[in-house]
Amino acid sequence: MARVTLTQHLIEQQRAGRITADLRLLIEVVARACKAIGVNVSKGALAGVLGEAGTDNVQGEAQKKLDVIANEILLQANEWGGHLAAMASEEVEEVHQIPFDYPKGGYLLLFDPLDGSSNIDVNISVGTIFSVLSNPVDGPGEPGEIAFLQPGTEQVAAGYALYGPSTMFVLTVGHGVHGFTLDREMGSFVYTHPFMTIPVSTQEFAINMSNMRHWEAPVQRYVGELLEGVAGPRSKDFNMRWVASMVSDVHRILTRGGVFMYPMDAKCRDKGGKLRLMYEANPMAMIVEQAGGAATTGRERILEVAPQRLHQRVPVVLGSSEEVERVTRYHLDPQS
Repeated sequence: MARVTLTQHLIEQQRAGRITADLRLLIEVVARACKAIGVNVSKGALAGVLGEAGTDNVQGEAQKKLDVIANEILLQANEWGGHLAAMASEEVEEVHQIPFDYPKGGYLLLFDPLDGSSNIDVNISVGTIFSVLSNPVDGPGEPGEIAFLQPGTEQVAAGYALYGPSTMFVLTVGHGVHGFTLDREMGSFVYTHPFMTIPVSTQEFAINMSNMRHWEAPVQRYVGELLEGVAGPRSKDFNMRWVASMVSDVHRILTRGGVFMYPMDAKCRDKGGKLRLMYEANPMAMIVEQAGGAATTGRERILEVAPQRLHQRVPVVLGSSEEVERVTRYHLDPQS
């Protein structure tokens, strides 16, 4: 039986009227860029791409060499195709405009070029996250930051690439979540994970336990119950898993269930949270919801958060719906 490639899958989605030809081509360009990033990640020290770049990103965080390389690959790959009106990267403060000598299209692309980059030098999985919006600006002119400030419900596509033992490309265009594995010999992403679904119940959670003393009371309560295991109010044991790469942690949840949390805490309260709404929380929330899970800030649905700025941060709780609903209930009704 012939294997279905990402291109074939996207053509089928276009024929079904679920995506436009331009959106199909845009996703293909992003996927090709992710293959190029994956090659650089896999070479590691052989290509001299490990270590610090000697620069900081817009958030004031030290950039790795691969952060800079991945960002440039995505920008250059997507500038010339004629599908985009503008781009925004987690690594850059301003909107990236399409060069004047290239044609422009009707979409906006946002991305985190290399999620989990603290794992690069120790050879642990990292990834790329992306989100696609329609450009709300009609007519000529360059879309500014305000054009990107749309709630996550307006996303027309979202996905991520995972650079692990195998390279995967996971995508939703609003009709389920579909996974593709890179066949390195053929150079194609092959359709291997149709309609990925998150189990409603779980016995796994992912959270940075070193921040426990900084968490708000609802999260302290929730995680405390998990740690009590079979002898506690949940009457079952839970396992903790933490990769420190959102792509890796969420991919595990998509594969076998679980709940991922980067909640509000005392360390990030002045910033509004740890993870970026537009580059991380929104695309991952769309993917998780399309897979049957749930995603909240602890107090409201992530996809309904009204963005105020391009690099806005929010708390994130996502994964198996039963656990996400419990954490949200603890935040909204502490007496429950």
